[in-house]
Amino acid sequence: MPSSHRKFVTSKQIKTGLTAVRFSDEALTLAHKIMKRYPEGKQKSALLPLLHIAQTEFDGWLSPQVMDYVAMLLKIQPIEVYEVASFYSMFNLKPVGKCVIEVCRTGPCWLMGAEDLVKFIEKKLGIKEGETTPDGMFTLKTVECLASCGTAPMMQIGETYHENLTLEKTEKILDNYKNKGEVVTHWRKERVTNHSDIKQ
Repeated sequence: MPSSHRKFVTSKQIKTGLTAVRFSDEALTLAHKIMKRYPEGKQKSALLPLLHIAQTEFDGWLSPQVMDYVAMLLKIQPIEVYEVASFYSMFNLKPVGKCVIEVCRTGPCWLMGAEDLVKFIEKKLGIKEGETTPDGMFTLKTVECLASCGTAPMMQIGETYHENLTLEKTEKILDNYKNKGEVVTHWRKERVTNHSDIKQ
């Protein structure tokens, strides 16, 4: 069923098994395209992109059932998926807001004011690090180095790096996302539905 026609899957439905976990036709086609890049027995090499697809398909986070489904597609053990998904901060293991704010917390960013940035965002949004706003719009996370030390402090939202941040600049960025009200992910939905650039 096309993603545009698939019913919204809630975390409760996934947890209780009331709705079967399955990629949309477009996502499944893309997953198989990516998997075919690798020789038989080496499908695990496709794990990271498949987790991105899964997170895009299922409301921005990876439930145990979703990770089990990815393991089934790749013919690997679920624990192999869990250990990768739990290692990388770009994957969410609990429900998140439409817009996940990832503020770099390592040395250069911290020295350049990332701590003040986090406090500012917490106050502006009325949440603490690791929490989601009541309207479901924003989730705030601090993460390890995002490799943009020369433009610290910085944060990542979806695929976009926001660098050389000041409090004023950060406020405008967040207001812009709030006004748009769109879901922002590491993989845009268009990459799942239109993947003509991905070769087998």
